[in-house]
Amino acid sequence: MIDWTVAGLVEAIRKKTLSPVEVVRGYLDRIERLNPKLSHFITVDAEGALARARALEGEPPRGPLHGVPLAYKDLCAVAGLATSCGTKTPDYFLSARDCTAVTRLSRAGAITLGKLNMSELAMGPFGDNAHHGDAQNPWRPGHITGGSSSGSGGAVAARLCAGALGSDTGGSIRLPAAVCGIVGLKPTYGRVSRAGAMALSWSHDHLGPMTLTVRDCALLLGVIAGRDPADATSSHRKVPDYTAALDGSVRGLRVGVPEGYYFDGLHPEVERATREAIEVIGKLGTRMERLTVTDPEPMVVACNNKMVAAEAAAIHSRILKERPGELQPAVLARLAPGLRVSAYDYIQGSRLRAQLTREFITDVFSRTDVLVAPTIPEPAPALAEAKSGTTDDVVKRMGRFSRLTRPFNALGLPVLSVPCGFSAAGLPIGLQIVGRPFDEATVLRLGHAYEEAAGWTGRRPDLD
Repeated sequence: MIDWTVAGLVEAIRKKTLSPVEVVRGYLDRIERLNPKLSHFITVDAEGALARARALEGEPPRGPLHGVPLAYKDLCAVAGLATSCGTKTPDYFLSARDCTAVTRLSRAGAITLGKLNMSELAMGPFGDNAHHGDAQNPWRPGHITGGSSSGSGGAVAARLCAGALGSDTGGSIRLPAAVCGIVGLKPTYGRVSRAGAMALSWSHDHLGPMTLTVRDCALLLGVIAGRDPADATSSHRKVPDYTAALDGSVRGLRVGVPEGYYFDGLHPEVERATREAIEVIGKLGTRMERLTVTDPEPMVVACNNKMVAAEAAAIHSRILKERPGELQPAVLARLAPGLRVSAYDYIQGSRLRAQLTREFITDVFSRTDVLVAPTIPEPAPALAEAKSGTTDDVVKRMGRFSRLTRPFNALGLPVLSVPCGFSAAGLPIGLQIVGRPFDEATVLRLGHAYEEAAGWTGRRPDLD
């Protein structure tokens, strides 16, 4: 039975109780057995992973992830592997350079197992994919994994890799993390380079780690964060030691609960799990406070809907204009309106975003250190239900499912999703922890403290 965390593998390989080859073979056997029914991997690089493991086995540690097998969303360019971005075209995305985040993980000693399934062009919160198979929820096949980093969330939860990279433009790391019962971090905008990864929206995209535990998330973030000359939006800020701060006390930390928008219309089981998680966090000695925050709907409409649509249409204009029939109906329906966004609307959206971001950060973080809110409005629906009805029905359903995550992309804030319970049907539920810009350390510290107190990471899907 495979149940390795990143931190556990690092220690076991260092002590030589496990070898990189043994670990890689364990994952490859599991992928071969489970992936045909789960559809989490698009490309498996078995030969490359084993060759890398054999090379690492005879070397001193290369870095903090020596011998740890990881996998990457199939919008990350990796030498020798095709990058489909979830489309039917194997080499849809061609990059002159490898993904910087993948390169940094590799230099730290990580082993690449392959490329992971995703919603087509990263435009969907459910993880359905007509070209590579619908990603199946490991806890209950036939239900969504969340998207668009569907394979990343599913593969980590199913123990097909020790950790993964995802991307997040409107919730695409946090939604699969919540739905699959794992940890996912959308870092601050600019904290992690996006060079070598297909863009969906230059102004809203984030790359981040997806793992079984908060400690694993901190380990990966410490490797991939930092300035990259290949990405002009990446920050010059110094990268702290995220793991060193994990075990610090959260006593006295001000934790805000943003009532209103973030708790409106929740499924009863999601509200119950979220309220119970808030109660646990309160018992850790934090100072809990209910807050009224600015309604994010105007920003979501102006920024996420119009700005993202315009940028996505510009990026994918060729397939949109020349081969629209290759795109799934809901993807086409979301992408095409971007061609009609006016310069006026785009600029006004950018101005509104800047204004509301300044106001939000000044107002909220003068009263609190972090916010906590649900990640998803309902437990994972069945795939058949998510895809049912007209294209318009599906697009509206997509908007509702990602309504709680999208505001924080426009705000550019660091957000961690951690498991906070299960529905009566055994489907995971997630909690968002939101911090100040570039204060991932505090977000991770509270997430780790809650994780230790709540104990949800001890559960795993029954796939064996």
